[in-house]
Amino acid sequence: MNGIQQQWDDFHRCVERRDVIFYYVGYFSQTIIAAMADAVKLRAEHTGAVAVTRRKLFSSFIEMTQNIVHYSADSYDKDGIAEAGMRHGAVFISLTNERYYLHCSNPVNAVVAEKLREKLEHLRSLTIDEIKLEYKEMLRSETPPDSKGAGLGFLTMARDASEPLEFEFSPPAADGTSMFYLRATI
Repeated sequence: MNGIQQQWDDFHRCVERRDVIFYYVGYFSQTIIAAMADAVKLRAEHTGAVAVTRRKLFSSFIEMTQNIVHYSADSYDKDGIAEAGMRHGAVFISLTNERYYLHCSNPVNAVVAEKLREKLEHLRSLTIDEIKLEYKEMLRSETPPDSKGAGLGFLTMARDASEPLEFEFSPPAADGTSMFYLRATI
């Protein structure tokens, strides 16, 4: 056996060894996110996740994908015109020892990278009680002017995660963008 089937079998074995339950790389839009969300819900049920874990997994997944749509520096261009809400990135979920690991990555420009770094370093400095308090305060406040959403995304993930959010930025490429990597443990 060789060729395409062999490549598929090799990839499938790799996925199984890493307990990958969902993987997508490509362009993200609200329609694509809705379809992926349905798949993630089904996979979480299939793996036997309890209701509270499924809720946390789902809400963190949605926040990660929304961050890609809002902040990815790589937008889909059709005939030289950027399509609204079509941004490139990747997301995957793995399950190891009854813990879910949500990963996402996407390119970001330097200004966005610095803002993300500040937000995430701040969150990593907080206790879970402080995160919950900040979450409640954010619910009552106005949307921050630099936010493309309600400003709750990272707070939601940090609140639902069982460990502090982990993140990295690659060194800037020639075009000034860096790859942003984020991981949440549920």
